[in-house]
Amino acid sequence: MSKIPGTKTETNLHSAFAGESMANRKYLYFAKIARKLGNEDVAKLFEETAHQETGHAFAHLELMYPPADLTVEKLLELAIEGELYETNEMYPSFEKIALEEGRLDAVAEFQEQGAESKEHAETFMAAAKRFKALQRVEAYHAGRYQKALDKVKDEAAVEDEQARKSA
Repeated sequence: MSKIPGTKTETNLHSAFAGESMANRKYLYFAKIARKLGNEDVAKLFEETAHQETGHAFAHLELMYPPADLTVEKLLELAIEGELYETNEMYPSFEKIALEEGRLDAVAEFQEQGAESKEHAETFMAAAKRFKALQRVEAYHAGRYQKALDKVKDEAAVEDEQARKSA
């Protein structure tokens, strides 16, 4: 999808996106804690900064996945791919390491997130299936309407020809 596949710039864009995305989530978490600790001003500062980090992340995404190159079908494919990676590779490997290190709290978290990623993948797959079905239905209707329009045009052409001959 990226216009610069396999380059260091592509790798850097992915890293920059990850960093900005993590900063966004971290600052929102910090805002929540600051608010619980009674400091509304600091909470708002973290929220404002998190919003800016989102803008940075979106700018990187636009370079990685140019909007002109995307379709609804492609968006769903990318989402499914990401969720399947999380559920089949990422979280199981993280869970294994956490188990080896005795971090049962992390094991439980990774299992829960892996299960949710599987649900997300299934939801996106169902949406992709519905989208494809709708495309077929729309194509069917478009074909029917085109035939009807062609028939009307043909009839109008015949009437015009008859009117010219009569005149």
